[in-house]
Amino acid sequence: MTGDWRADRIGTALRGENPTVLRRLTAGFAVIGDVQFLPGYSVLLVDEPDVQRLSDLPRAKRLSFLSDMDQLGEAVERACRRLDPDFNRVNLEILGNTEPFLHAHVWPRFAWEPADLVRRPVWLHPPERWSDSRFRLGPQHDVLRDAIGGELDRLRR
Repeated sequence: MTGDWRADRIGTALRGENPTVLRRLTAGFAVIGDVQFLPGYSVLLVDEPDVQRLSDLPRAKRLSFLSDMDQLGEAVERACRRLDPDFNRVNLEILGNTEPFLHAHVWPRFAWEPADLVRRPVWLHPPERWSDSRFRLGPQHDVLRDAIGGELDRLRR
């Protein structure tokens, strides 16, 4: 996947041009992560590009965003549990240190992760994992995308 959609993730999602979008949720977009060294990594993007932090949202929308984060987390958990017997749990994070817009990370965690990392924050994984072409999002992740999207659909019924 290439293109300038990465420079405006929310704007391209709003216009239907962001190829990582899994589903439109109440207060944002569920997207699959650009890198998949932990298969199922997903992100919830707020649907307002100028919102930088959770506290920028009115209370009702803030609660909707948190509910969407919970929903995406559960969908990733269900899909990963079904697809990988070594799935352990999901980590949810709202950090906001790099990107200037509100977003939440949904990280699946697995028993097969290196022993020195499995109980530590994802951000301690070696830097080369983030840029290794083997982990770049592509057609090989279509089954995973469909599984997470299907779980989101089931949760919203």
